[in-house]
Amino acid sequence: MSSRYSLWSLARQALRRHRDWAPAWRTPVPKPAYDIIIIGGGGHGLATAYFLAKKHGIRNVAVLERGWIGGGNSGRNTQVVRSNYFYKASVDFFEHSLKLYESLSRELNFNIMLSQRGIVTLAHSRHDLETNRRWANAILLNGVDSEILTAEGVKRIEPLINLNARFPVYGGFVQHRGGLARHDAVNWGFARAADALGVDILQNCPVSGFETRAGRIAGVATPHGVLRAGRFVINVAGHSSVLAEHAGLRLPLISMALQAMVTEPVKPMLRSIVLSPTAHVYASQSDRGEIVIGGAADVYSSYAQRGSLAVIEDFVAAAVELFPAFARLKLMRHWAGIVDISPDTSPIMGKTPVDNLYLNCGWGTGGFKAIPAGGDTMAFTVANDRPHPLIAPFALDRFERGALIDEGAAAGVAH
Repeated sequence: MSSRYSLWSLARQALRRHRDWAPAWRTPVPKPAYDIIIIGGGGHGLATAYFLAKKHGIRNVAVLERGWIGGGNSGRNTQVVRSNYFYKASVDFFEHSLKLYESLSRELNFNIMLSQRGIVTLAHSRHDLETNRRWANAILLNGVDSEILTAEGVKRIEPLINLNARFPVYGGFVQHRGGLARHDAVNWGFARAADALGVDILQNCPVSGFETRAGRIAGVATPHGVLRAGRFVINVAGHSSVLAEHAGLRLPLISMALQAMVTEPVKPMLRSIVLSPTAHVYASQSDRGEIVIGGAADVYSSYAQRGSLAVIEDFVAAAVELFPAFARLKLMRHWAGIVDISPDTSPIMGKTPVDNLYLNCGWGTGGFKAIPAGGDTMAFTVANDRPHPLIAPFALDRFERGALIDEGAAAGVAH
């Protein structure tokens, strides 16, 4: 079991030249059988394992990660946390997640570097501004903080913004409690805390298929042989459709690349996270001083014709139009991940037609902000074999019932 981090432990280890730190988590030998196997060691999988052990007392759990902890989408994102969604089902879920983020450092005994600097959504026309008013009012009616901004109000928050850009800034709205959390810290914090409660985290352990008996999953094929369990959870983001097919499920998902990039580090320039749905770009400044730039998923056919660099060109052009000072910076790093997007751009969570198989996927661009609530609600669902009330609206069968939760606008950028 890992030791507790504190000022005193840091001072003690400093005197010992930091030679006695225990590993953050173990490298266990796989057991032949578990109560629950979670496939995917990203933030959602680790959080589910942690809450299963912490809140439900189920500790004979394995998390299977095909690579290393934090090597997938949960470690390659733009770190945004917020709850400014439109529909009540989404607002309730993401507000629960944001509240968990607000106490997560203390919960996990690991500093996740939460910075609630606010997220500003821009309006570039009178129509945008009216849409933003409806959006902000819906958020307020659902009990979440939101404030309408004039163009001058946007300028007060972000003095460097160009209000007379190609798409002029008419105003917008802000969620002051939105912000950033360090993605690596969230992953490592959940991994360390889950391991301390007895969860086995198996890295470099890809799942190549399922062993089924009488319509149930009996085991998963891995490099360690077939590992058996009573219940199984799929948390593999953009690879969900492929893995689910091995279990006989066809999912209504489209998988595509989502790209982001950072500039060289500079002194503080941005005070908040600025999002322009019209220009399909958003920007923030990391704790290291880098300007983080992201935008829409690679959905446009023109990107397929022009290549991946076209995405970078479009994002950079939009960011520089809004913040001309960015033109003097050099791009330092660029990356992409595969996201899974559902027809209504909302997640798919809960039970499946396979009796002992549970699903957590379809997050599109919003998976990171949902990690704490995703883990909490999926742990409840798996432990009790019934959906947590917060995720009942996100069940797989909503597409058959026509009960869609269309969050295409509030998802952050158009898909």
